[in-house]
Amino acid sequence: MTRTIHHFISGSAVESASGRFGDVFDPNTGQVQARVGLGTVEELDRAVAVAVEAQKGWAATNPQRRARVMFEFKRLLEANMDELAHLLSSEHGKVIADSKGDIQRGLEVIEFACGIPHLLKGEYTQGAGPGIDVYSMRQPLGVVAGITPFNFPAMIPMWMFGVAIACGNAFILKPSERDPSVPVRLAELMMEAGLPEGVLNVVQGDKTVVDAILDHADIKAVSFVGSSDIAHYVYQRGVAAGKRVQAMGGAKNHGIVLPDADLDQTVADLVGAAFGSAGERCMALPVVVPVGDQTAQALKDRLLPEIEKLRLGVSTDADAHYGPVINAAHKAKVESYIEMGVREGAELVVDGRGFKLQGHEDGFFVGPTFFDKVTPDMQSYKEEIFGPVLQMVRAQSFEAALALPTNHQYGNGVAIFTRNGAAAREFAANVEVGMVGINVPIPVPVAYHTFGGWKRSAFGDTNQHGPEGIRFFTKVKTITQRWPAGGPVTDSSFIIPTMR
Repeated sequence: MTRTIHHFISGSAVESASGRFGDVFDPNTGQVQARVGLGTVEELDRAVAVAVEAQKGWAATNPQRRARVMFEFKRLLEANMDELAHLLSSEHGKVIADSKGDIQRGLEVIEFACGIPHLLKGEYTQGAGPGIDVYSMRQPLGVVAGITPFNFPAMIPMWMFGVAIACGNAFILKPSERDPSVPVRLAELMMEAGLPEGVLNVVQGDKTVVDAILDHADIKAVSFVGSSDIAHYVYQRGVAAGKRVQAMGGAKNHGIVLPDADLDQTVADLVGAAFGSAGERCMALPVVVPVGDQTAQALKDRLLPEIEKLRLGVSTDADAHYGPVINAAHKAKVESYIEMGVREGAELVVDGRGFKLQGHEDGFFVGPTFFDKVTPDMQSYKEEIFGPVLQMVRAQSFEAALALPTNHQYGNGVAIFTRNGAAAREFAANVEVGMVGINVPIPVPVAYHTFGGWKRSAFGDTNQHGPEGIRFFTKVKTITQRWPAGGPVTDSSFIIPTMR
């Protein structure tokens, strides 16, 4: 009998009454392994009502005690790493090493959130005026929500709820219906760590639940990660409902290779960044831009044998470099982009279509694919493929290479490979992209910095995790105070204080 994945509300599994279900596949075999109940507006309302009540007591809990819950959650994550990684791989398809990386990067934000007593400290000015002191405090928003994608079912939820809950908010998590088990398991571990019931709730669902979150008056902020079109929709609808919204969208990250780059290291970095996790990462590096034909040919000559060495396997294969994509629809989408590139006239050097893994012929595998002579006018270049496809766009000058990521509709991440410090400095200062790597292929900032792209890669004014996450999930209150020395109150007490 196929198992059913439920909501997690007020510390317990809650079955959806909608009668609607989504299939959860094993990407390695192509078979349905579970189903997830798709929630209703009423079920979302129930979760929010529980969260409203739970948040009052949680916000009144001092930050040091909240930090202790985060410390214990961190310990439980480490103790249950293998279980979580296998569960994640079974639904997503990424290999175990990538799943552990997924969990680890989320855990690092939890480590950051353990410092919440310091992070919530306000500002204080003594003697701002005659006998007047001014101070500020950061307070939680109340009930907040996160809508997370399939490609990082552990990391991105923890990026959101770790900071939000540490700040004193209650959290509603709507995970992807494609791989919903790990988010529920994380919520269970938070309860085991000492989080009060109702502070973290998981509501499974599709667009019905997303819209209910965006419209609900008691949800004060929404954090989203997904495709750019949906991110724009979430941002517009959430803001129209009076919410604070951060909505991270798609990407088309470029790797600029200058003639003086260390090609051996660059090739190793490119192969891992383009094909790791089957390319299903918004910080993948699917476009390489060599500067000059000589650089392009040398890079191509070294890339090809490394691409040919890539081993595809099931997610539990310790020797596999990457596993299947998430489902049949996504496999078909990736392969349609490969066909698009061929029709547009790009040179298909390595074709990953039609790959079959022996014994797992029905799995959702796409072989590594490499295009040369891609041009900026091609639709397959303009759009996010989100699969194991690397495109080479040749540039004849540094300026032309700089213009490619700057002019692209997405502005998430970019990397430059060079030994020239002046060129790297100029590139970092002038490229119109939110996250830049210098000889670093996947420039995801560490947890105590902040993550966010530009242009159609992000909607809203605040990035995720780090100091920006604290700002997003709190509101500032500023107090100006003067204490009377004693005696009768005079009319002057009604005058707005000045700085004289």
